[in-house]
Amino acid sequence: MLTKYSEIIASNITNDTKRGLIFFQDKMAFTIGPVTLKEILDDPNITIVDTRKGEDYERSHIPNAISIPAAEISNFMSKLSKDKTTIVYCYRQQCHIASGVAVHLTEKGYPTSELEGGFDAWKNIYEFDVVS
Repeated sequence: MLTKYSEIIASNITNDTKRGLIFFQDKMAFTIGPVTLKEILDDPNITIVDTRKGEDYERSHIPNAISIPAAEISNFMSKLSKDKTTIVYCYRQQCHIASGVAVHLTEKGYPTSELEGGFDAWKNIYEFDVVS
């Protein structure tokens, strides 16, 4: 059963400022916004990974991104380097496909970050260029 927001508030979890500080520091350390990603697109120390379905990548994707659909991540980890930060993205903010891939990569020792808002924010909110 899903927890309602009112139940979270009632549990006083949001009043735990120490826990909140750790959460928000971690969030800032392990996510990247579209504006920041745009600024570092050509950085040789990052690899951008589109975790969406291959056909969606073919339709359009973020410049310099490579396609590794989430279901295939284990088969294509050789395309990645533990010496670079891998930035993953999926469809939109509410999509947790990239988060799952980030967990998998991090467990295997790959430095990983996730794009906030996914491809939707990149293309439709910020209207940045895409490769079609």
